[in-house]
Amino acid sequence: MHSGIQQGKNVLGLLLAATTVEHTVVYDVTDQESFNNVKQWLNEIDRYASDNVNKLLVGNKCDLTANKVISYDTAKAFADEMGIPFMETSAKDATNVEQAFMAMAASIKDRMASQPAMNNAKPPTVNIRGQPVAQSGGCCSS
Repeated sequence: MHSGIQQGKNVLGLLLAATTVEHTVVYDVTDQESFNNVKQWLNEIDRYASDNVNKLLVGNKCDLTANKVISYDTAKAFADEMGIPFMETSAKDATNVEQAFMAMAASIKDRMASQPAMNNAKPPTVNIRGQPVAQSGGCCSS
């Protein structure tokens, strides 16, 4: 049953990756293994997401300074190497949580502003020009 649950999570992840414009990858600053998984998660996003999707790396639980095993500098250097923004947060005491959402919103806004406006674009049409053709005979002529 566990493999079925994992498979379901993978399918859901693929669907989300294909339809999302922003991906936030969150790891636990007190857990080396979660940080070790970040590169794989980013690769999965690159594999399944639309081109040039916005990404943000977040190290959570920064309030647990005594238990921290991933330094800010290590994570920041990794994020810089991957070409993505980075910040540390604490969901417990709300440190930088709002800033993370604001950063995501700003990157989405910037991305949308740099793309051609799809909402104002006219739908594709076909213009047919020519002379009307007179109906000759047929089942409906009298």
